[in-house]
Amino acid sequence: MQELSVALVQRDTNPCQLVEQALARAACSPNTFISLRTREVLEEAEQSDVRWREGRPLSSLDGVPIAWKDLIDVQGMITTAGSPAVALDAAITDRDAVVVRNTKRLGLLALGKTNLSELAYSGLNLHFGTPGDGIRVPGGSSSGSAIAVRDGVVAASIGTDTAGSIRIPAALNGLVGFKASPSRYDMSGVFPLASSFDSVGPICRTVADCVTMDAAMRGKMKPNISPASSPPKFVVDMGILEDGVRNNFIGFVERLSDAGAGVENRRVVAVERSRKAFDDIGWLGAAEAYALHKKLLVGGSRELLDPRIVARLEAATSLGAAEIAILRDLRAELIGNIARELGGAILLMPTVKHVAPRLSHMEGDVDLFAKVNLATLSLTMIGSFLNMPGIAVPTGRSIGLATSALLSGAVDSDEGVLSAALWVEKYISPMPTDDLRFRVG
Repeated sequence: MQELSVALVQRDTNPCQLVEQALARAACSPNTFISLRTREVLEEAEQSDVRWREGRPLSSLDGVPIAWKDLIDVQGMITTAGSPAVALDAAITDRDAVVVRNTKRLGLLALGKTNLSELAYSGLNLHFGTPGDGIRVPGGSSSGSAIAVRDGVVAASIGTDTAGSIRIPAALNGLVGFKASPSRYDMSGVFPLASSFDSVGPICRTVADCVTMDAAMRGKMKPNISPASSPPKFVVDMGILEDGVRNNFIGFVERLSDAGAGVENRRVVAVERSRKAFDDIGWLGAAEAYALHKKLLVGGSRELLDPRIVARLEAATSLGAAEIAILRDLRAELIGNIARELGGAILLMPTVKHVAPRLSHMEGDVDLFAKVNLATLSLTMIGSFLNMPGIAVPTGRSIGLATSALLSGAVDSDEGVLSAALWVEKYISPMPTDDLRFRVG
């Protein structure tokens, strides 16, 4: 985003060129978009170009194309939620979601709606195809949002996150993904999955770009968050580490310590109790998702749903009213407890305990898909249950595939988490990654 802003200010490029490049790249990124605003965004780019020539841009980002997950309303389009069952009765939206409207006021251009797993409740999409290279799972549910950035279509794409749906695809693709506290953005115009867990946030190449988008989504002209003025304090619970990404994570922690960050390895009780509750009782978000979408499981709509989604929704019926009440009470208790346990420090853990699985294995085996999907979500679910803002940052590669660390803070500590992540980006030399940045030219 910053690179493009500088290029626009210096007139090294213009909005029409940026949009034309983005549309050309979108055409070479299969299954990434459900719909594009080709005619509209080209017209808006021309209007933005006029503003730049006349010296009255709406902001330094005026004319930069971005993408929106197809759970988020964009005026003049339908919101499919990645589901034919939803699309069947969906009307063309007559207004933008608030976060979309805020970015448009700064001149950011909505290129189109990105693909996602159906109802944002899985890692694959039976109906619209799975974005990516066709070899590895791109992560879900904001898969199209991540691939749009990874493939250089846009510099930023907005996803949603209920149990890991921004952080996981960012992690599996070597990107940065920010899940905000649920209250940070106005959720009006965002299709729900589990209302008390749902949040939105950006996927970008850098922390700095995520901070820029965070401000734009709240309608602010520019961010007011800077790298932490002193080395942040991190808490690491090594008890959650598993072999899949262990070495890269430990190396990342060592590099933080070498740079002067305070790193404390200790047991985090709120994390431990959350994981035990998931194992012993279940996932509260599943109960909320079932309550919201059970109407789709009857009549003709059921036949339009991916059987894997049906199975996941119906599995939530095992949670009775008593269990749901226990989970809600525990959640409220632990949200307060984690804040006290961290004492202003940042919780650090791997974002995902393994690298991107092979797509062919997941598509052909329903039981294996369910097992791997749960393992993929197991760490990000903790932050979601505890309402923690979290940002996934790349830590390098294992067997040639991206690994990631997750920086999380107590609820509503979003600015502290982003500030710590900016410090990490500034003082920790980046690990080697594929150079697929959104480029000018």
